[in-house]
Amino acid sequence: MNQDYKMEKEVIELENKVVEVLKSIYDPEIPVDIFELGLIYEVRIDEDRNIEIMMTLTSPNCPVAESLPKEVEDKVAAIEEVLSAKVNIVFDPPWDKDMMSEEAKLELGFL
Repeated sequence: MNQDYKMEKEVIELENKVVEVLKSIYDPEIPVDIFELGLIYEVRIDEDRNIEIMMTLTSPNCPVAESLPKEVEDKVAAIEEVLSAKVNIVFDPPWDKDMMSEEAKLELGFL
């Protein structure tokens, strides 16, 4: 099997595991996971399996501004294949309800 293909396949599998973990983390004020809410902007995985996550919060004054990113880092870092996990909080672009998945909008009564 081609080495690049094998590595690409492993990265895709790891990315799927990361997304699965992200879908298990909820904003305590909203009954929808942070992935479906659209709070995750990007997941980067380097060749050493270090994960960098670009995420936002529903507002800069979010009550979980300190605890939620730490929870994301801890849970993603706990994935067996992950070497390290780092969350970068960004507010550009600012989050709005249009970033939610159709599933989240339906769950929250926006559809």
